[in-house]
Order: sequence, then structure tokens, then C-alpha cells
Amino acid sequence: MERQILHIDCNKFYASVECYLHPELRDKPVAVGGCEESRHGIILTKNEIASKYNLVVGEPLWKARQKCPDLIIVPPHFPTYIEFSQKVRNILEDYTDLIEPFGLDESWIDVTGDWYKSGEEIAYEINRRVREEIGITVSIGVSFNKIFAKLGSDYKKPDAVTIITKDNYKDIVWPLPCSDLLMVGPATTRKLNYYGIKTIGDLACADMKFIKSILGKNGEMLKRNAMGLDTSPVRHMDLERDIKSIGNSTTTPRDLVNDEDVKIVLTVLADSVARRMREHNLKGTTVSIYVRDRQLQSFTRQKHLSAPTNVTEEITKEAFALFQANYIWNEPIRSVGVSMTDFDFETEVQFDLSKTVEKRERMEQLDKTVDRLKNRYGNYCIQPATALIDTELSHFNPFEEHIIHPVSPM
Repeated sequence: MERQILHIDCNKFYASVECYLHPELRDKPVAVGGCEESRHGIILTKNEIASKYNLVVGEPLWKARQKCPDLIIVPPHFPTYIEFSQKVRNILEDYTDLIEPFGLDESWIDVTGDWYKSGEEIAYEINRRVREEIGITVSIGVSFNKIFAKLGSDYKKPDAVTIITKDNYKDIVWPLPCSDLLMVGPATTRKLNYYGIKTIGDLACADMKFIKSILGKNGEMLKRNAMGLDTSPVRHMDLERDIKSIGNSTTTPRDLVNDEDVKIVLTVLADSVARRMREHNLKGTTVSIYVRDRQLQSFTRQKHLSAPTNVTEEITKEAFALFQANYIWNEPIRSVGVSMTDFDFETEVQFDLSKTVEKRERMEQLDKTVDRLKNRYGNYCIQPATALIDTELSHFNPFEEHIIHPVSPM
């Protein structure tokens, strides 16, 4: 039996929700964007009217206003978007329990074997129900694998259904640029284009040995995906996606000009990362930092720790040491980030002559107590002394304000 995979993509999701909740905005160019005063002033998404002005997601709001002087900027309301995402999810659950989210606004579902309706019929029904019951629109791709289903949802927008079958995929998919293929990023695109591989069809027809020679093992997977050979399953709705890393980053409200400035921001970020890890009962063994200066030059550095941890103080200390060992103050800093990877699920320790494990366990219990207080009384009810040195730098809440994006679906 041929698989029936649907990929549902909410069109201009944040902006669509805002326009639904505020009807006076529906016939105006609207963008959802960050706070310009805190230098997070970029476009997160825009509605269809604003799209006509060639606005680009991620570009500064001041630049967007040059293209569209009448642009209305709406601040993001993430709790509301999560609520609308769940409403869409509730509709999908009427058709299958094989539902795999990919961010807030996208999901795959597997409806293979439905005795009453085809994948195409279900797609048109979901498309209609979301429009009528929720007030936003979705584009849906229907295909025999996840890769082509996602290409289908991107193929026609907004409010459309695209069917990609084993009979027509060469006509629909292969002429598309290889950058449209899931997991082909800018660097891979540049490398493929350098060797004359411009389209998904070019990639599908290229020699496997050659592709592996320039892209490694990842190249083999991409070529198979281009050929329509993806067999990755849609996960059951009750299975959590494997967490590969937990991190937060921020663009600071002013340039960081010395070590003390950096330590303040790293303290807030490390606390958020450690708190997320404790929430998921995870401990990491590799800490990484990300730094971008005022000239937009950036780098990452990482360190493998001697023992797994989710203790705020330890992660802060290691992140700051990494920074001091790798940055020379030639330029002020604009953005920093902290992340933890290589999670360790083994907690049994047989020997602890140095008492370091005992100390770490006490610190972890203290952190968990602080977590409970913050959950009850708010993020700022308890703060480290470092954060109080400059509240302009420390008064942000990455734990609640930043959205976690999923890892690769493969």
C-alpha cells in the first residue's frame, strides 16, 4: 500500500493570527517583528499584502519600512500562537494519531490505510476546516513520503493543496532549485551550484560517488531524498522528539564592551539553558558559546566537561571561561549564545572520593528550588548578584520568550 503523507503548513502563521484577531489590519500590510528598542527589530513574518513589497523574514524593520512606508509592525504574542497551533493540532487528531510537528506552524500526518477517504480528500477537508473553524489558512502537500509532502505544501501558497505522486514528481519536484529540498542549506546549495547542480533533478541524477565525495555521507541522503526514496516515518503523536541540544542566544540591548558585560548576559542565558535541561531531566557534557561582534563577524567554541551537569553555576562558569579564552576585544559584541549538547542519561556513580558529585547534587537541588519559585512568582523573583550589576543587560527572559525549534525530522 502506497503511503499517504500530508504536510500541513499554516500560511504566514503569526501574521495570520494577528490579522484574524484584529480585523482592522486585514487589508493593510502587516509584519510581526521584534522590539526595535532592544535591537530585536527584525521581521518574523508578514501577511500576504506585505509580501508584495518584497519584505524578507529576518531583515531589520527600518529596512522593511523603506520598502513599505505604510507597514504596520505588531509585536509577537507567542502564547497566543501556541494556542492557535494547538487548535490546528486538534483538527489533525480527528484523522490520525501519527502527527509529527515541525515547529509551531507545520506538521506531518500519516493517513495511510484510511478506508473511507484518500489523502487528497483528507487534505481538502483539513484545509476547509482550518479556514472555517480557526480563521487562518493552511497549504497542504500530499505525497508518498515526508520530503515531497513538504515540497508540496511550499509549492502553492496560500490556502492550497498540492498532490505529488510517483507519476508526476519528476515534473513538479525536479525543476525546483536544490535549495528547496529539506536540509539543503545555503552552504550546501553554494557547493552544489559550484559543480553545476542547480535543481533537485540535477541532484537526483548526479553520480552517487561524486555527491558523496563533495558532501560526505549527508550527500547520499540528500540524493536519495531528491530521487523520492525517503522512507522516514511520521512519529506517533505521543512520542517526544529526541532533544539533541538546548540553547539560548540574544541580541543585546547595547553593545557589550568588556568581560563584565558579557558575564551578565551569559549568566542569564546559562540559567535559562540549565533550567530547560532540568525541566527535561537532562544533563549535558558539552557546553558551547556563540559570539557575534558589531561587524557581524561570529564564531562558536565548545568544551567537553569532565562530568554531565545541569547546574546553572557550572554552565555559567564554563561558558564564561570559554569566552575569555577565545575573544580578544577588537570589536564590541552584539550577540551571544549558550548551548548544551551530548546529553548523558547515566546517573549512577560508584566512586566519589573528591565529593564533587555530592556538591553538584546539592547545587542541583538548590537550582530546582529556585525553579519552583520562579514558576510560581515569576522569572525575576530571584536573581544572581551578577544580573543586578546592569539590569539593562540582564532584564530579559529567554526561558519564556524564546521559541525552541525542532531538530532535523529525519
